[in-house]
Amino acid sequence: MVARPPVTVVIEPMRADDIPAVHDIERASFSAPWPTYAFRQELESNRLARYVVAREGDHVVGYGGLWLMVDEAHITTFAVAPASRRQGVGERMLLELLRISESVGAAVATLEVRVSNLPARRLYEKYGFRPVGVRPRYYTDNNEDALIMTTGELSSREMRGRIARLSAELFGSGVGATDTAADRRGGADQRSPGVPRGGEAVG
Repeated sequence: MVARPPVTVVIEPMRADDIPAVHDIERASFSAPWPTYAFRQELESNRLARYVVAREGDHVVGYGGLWLMVDEAHITTFAVAPASRRQGVGERMLLELLRISESVGAAVATLEVRVSNLPARRLYEKYGFRPVGVRPRYYTDNNEDALIMTTGELSSREMRGRIARLSAELFGSGVGATDTAADRRGGADQRSPGVPRGGEAVG
């Protein structure tokens, strides 16, 4: 098997004209996708939200977002296009979301992940997230529990050292270790668009 060349990916703020490509990834990643207007509403109306895309050349290959909730950054959604998984795209986006979290004044970052989603849990643990609780029957498609995962203090020496080390490893090699699919809040698809949902199609 011929090895793939390193992926050149740029993480940038999401724009309105990215929404069609983002929605294509959304539909490929989730059983109950957000409608396109939900993303537009988030970009145009939600001052608490920050959304990014992963861009490879002219193509959007991933996206993620967070809400700043007082002093906590809640990662609301996170997905990588199926063809671009296992190439470090999700790790690049996660690094940028953690950087944004600290820059907007969040003390910690948090998310929900399906208890059964071990690849995603391993990725989040690698970046300093630790289990802090469970939301029973959180996901409406199968009533699965959600594991709540939260980082340590983003400004701490431990977290900054971890992020610096992982960033050097990731960008030094050009390829990351884990690409999976993220988890989102179970009730989000049955409620108004823009309600936070945790992390599920990771890459």
